[in-house]
Amino acid sequence: MDLSWPLADPATREAAGQALLLVVVAMTALWLISLRLQDVSIVDVFWGAGFAVLAIFFAVTTDGSLARQVLLVSLVAIWGTRLAVHIFRRSLGKPEDPRYAAWRAANGKSYWWKSYFKVFLLQGVLMWLIAMPLLVAQTSSLPSRLTLLDLLGAAVWTIGFLFEAIGDRQLRRFKADPANRGKVLQSGLWRYTRHPNYFGDAVVWWGYFLIAMAVPGGAWTLFSPLLMTFLLMRVSGVTLLEKGLKDSKPGYAEYVARTSAFFPRRPASDTTESDVP
Repeated sequence: MDLSWPLADPATREAAGQALLLVVVAMTALWLISLRLQDVSIVDVFWGAGFAVLAIFFAVTTDGSLARQVLLVSLVAIWGTRLAVHIFRRSLGKPEDPRYAAWRAANGKSYWWKSYFKVFLLQGVLMWLIAMPLLVAQTSSLPSRLTLLDLLGAAVWTIGFLFEAIGDRQLRRFKADPANRGKVLQSGLWRYTRHPNYFGDAVVWWGYFLIAMAVPGGAWTLFSPLLMTFLLMRVSGVTLLEKGLKDSKPGYAEYVARTSAFFPRRPASDTTESDVP
């Protein structure tokens, strides 16, 4: 394992600085659009797409291994585009996300400028930090060919992507059926984890990290999948989404009692019902 500090390389350090500037400019432009629309939720649509933009930026501006650049750009573009389209379709025609609407109400007239720092710049900095495996993996020219770690990373990414995409599709189809209104999805992947999409998202980033591990200094980017997993489990994912669901949705407390919150496992009960009345 090569523990050399990747940012000691001038080219990597320059690319990191340019990427941070790109993120700030993009988030500022998005914030201005949100003021016009009176909707901060658009930042969520950009989340996946932003990583795709950064992956392409790193590939274009650095002289790393072409094979690894093609691999990473392909994986990130597929993941980021699917996520952006999914969130856009989910939010189309709907009011501002309740989380942001609550912050808007709590901050009153000052929210217009506070949202720039508390939402857009914050997410931009997180995006930049989490994208470090993409930078390090694409900057290095060694090894010039794909290794077993690259292939293992791509395999892990595939597992995570399928969990995320299939989980989202199952939930979308469940909600589209009027007969399921007020019920809890407990079939498919949702029988083994209450958040297969969030679990899959985390696994995707562990896949990117494994690819970064194939190059010198890649081990330093371990903080990226750890941070993403923490955010999904404790901040913006599981914890935030489930707040209040036990009280507002009938049957959800029973679902929680027998189903893992994040990591898939067999449910505590052998119940195979697809919903809870």
